[in-house]
Amino acid sequence: MTLVLDHITKKFGQHTAVDDLSLEIPDNEMYGFLGGNGAGKTTTFRMILGLLDQTEGSIAWNGDTIGYNKSHLIGYLPEERGLYPKLKVRDQLIYLGKLRGMTKQDALSELKSWLDRFKVPEYLDQKVEELSKGNQQKIQFISAVIHKPELLILDEPFTGLDPINVEMLKEAVVDLKNSGTSIVFSSHRMDHVEELCRHLCILHQGRQVVQGDLRDIKRSYGKKNLIIHSDDNLDFLKNFPGVVQFKPVTEGCELQIENEDVSQAIFKELQSQGFIRKFELEEPSLDDIFIEKVGASYE
Repeated sequence: MTLVLDHITKKFGQHTAVDDLSLEIPDNEMYGFLGGNGAGKTTTFRMILGLLDQTEGSIAWNGDTIGYNKSHLIGYLPEERGLYPKLKVRDQLIYLGKLRGMTKQDALSELKSWLDRFKVPEYLDQKVEELSKGNQQKIQFISAVIHKPELLILDEPFTGLDPINVEMLKEAVVDLKNSGTSIVFSSHRMDHVEELCRHLCILHQGRQVVQGDLRDIKRSYGKKNLIIHSDDNLDFLKNFPGVVQFKPVTEGCELQIENEDVSQAIFKELQSQGFIRKFELEEPSLDDIFIEKVGASYE
């Protein structure tokens, strides 16, 4: 079921929150939305879900609009968590599961399975307000996936979690994708999107500045990163032809260079310098691409 956004615009009075956004989100994939606060990520999700009407454009999932009749097929983890603090986890998630068409027994069975997976079976009969923020987030995540949705939308799912819980949630998300769920998630953490997504869109002030296959985006960027570790002074590389950025680090330096040929020229130059412990050429990171593309749109 492909999700298609066709020239979507959303205005609130004079403010344009999303500006002429068009993309196609492939089936059975994890698709990443990147952008800072106010980039338009959450507004886009709310339009996909039908919680907000777009000012212009159209949204179709498998050739049809998304309405309440599709709610049993869709899971949504909002950025603002919204569980009932006084209710026990068991009562709350059975209720939410039944809203999605599940029987009480199926919802309870699925809930117990997820609590075991997240290593918190004892939370079944605890009130939400008795849990830490990170563990409340696990329960909120379960509420979004308990009914095994075909389309799952996760708005900043890893915010506020410690590294162990981030890994636990990432594994769960990957398993859902592998079992056939189409997942769209937003983050301001480039590394999470880089690790999990093959396709992505970078939004800035409501406009898409980059969109497509991650590998193609990196190739088209052109520049490469070069990491050199050496005990010798490498400051001379600051002004080396083809070096765009020079950053000294404890073990040596990190460079951004125009292309691979520059790395070969540097390597030749270093051969007369002494012992080199590390010489590693890398693709540009999403951080590099984000800073350049978003920075360019600031100017």
